[in-house]
Amino acid sequence: MEMARAEESPMKTVMVYGDSNSWGAEPQPQRGVGGRFAPDVRWPGVMQKILGNSVQVIAEGLNGRTTCVDDPVEGHHKNGARFLQVAIETHMPLDLVIIKLGTNDLKARLSMQAGDIADGAVRLADIVLGSATGPQGRAPKVLLVVPATLSKLGWLTEMFEGGTEKSRKLAAEFARATKGRNIEMFDAGSVIASSEVDGIHLDADAHRILGEALGARVGKILAD
Repeated sequence: MEMARAEESPMKTVMVYGDSNSWGAEPQPQRGVGGRFAPDVRWPGVMQKILGNSVQVIAEGLNGRTTCVDDPVEGHHKNGARFLQVAIETHMPLDLVIIKLGTNDLKARLSMQAGDIADGAVRLADIVLGSATGPQGRAPKVLLVVPATLSKLGWLTEMFEGGTEKSRKLAAEFARATKGRNIEMFDAGSVIASSEVDGIHLDADAHRILGEALGARVGKILAD
C-alpha cells in the first residue's frame, strides 16, 4: 500500500533521534546505578520550552543506539539505521529531524574511527532527506548534532578504550562529511562538556545549556 501523503500543519514538528543523552540518562557513578531525568530537564524538553507551543518536539531516544552498526553485545536493534525509517514514518509530517548520535560508536568493540562515525551520521541524514515524510510529501530538514567529547570515564574506561581521542576528532569529521550537503550541523561540544561522573552522559546543567542553544538554532532553521 502506498504511504499516505501527510498534509501540512500550522504547527511545526521536530523529531529528535538520539541515544541515552536524548533519552535523559543521568550520569552513572557505577554500572547499573543511575536514573532518568524528568522530561522538562532533558534537553529535548528544554528545547520544547524555548520553541513554544507552535512547535511539537518528539524525542526518540534509545540507550546504546549507534549511527549505523549492530552492537554484538547489546543487540542489532541498537543500530540507528534499522529503525530510523520507521520512526520518521510514525511521526510524519516532520519539518525537522535532529540526529544526535555517535557516542556509542566510540565503544572499543565496534572498532569505529571518527570518520566512520561522521559518515554513519550522514548515512542517517540521507535516509531522512530521501524520504517523503515532511509536509506535502517533501523531505524534512536535517540537523546533525556532534556529541560532546568524552570526559573522565571511570568504570567505562575499558568499554570506551581509545574513544576519548576519537571523540576529539568528531567535530572536524562531521564538518568534512557534511561539506557541500544540505545538512545543518551543530557541535554540542562548543557549549557543553560530558559529565566527569561517567565521562559520557550529560548532567542537568548540560541538558539545560544544550536545550537552550539548540532551541535558538532550531527556531532559525524552522523560520527559513
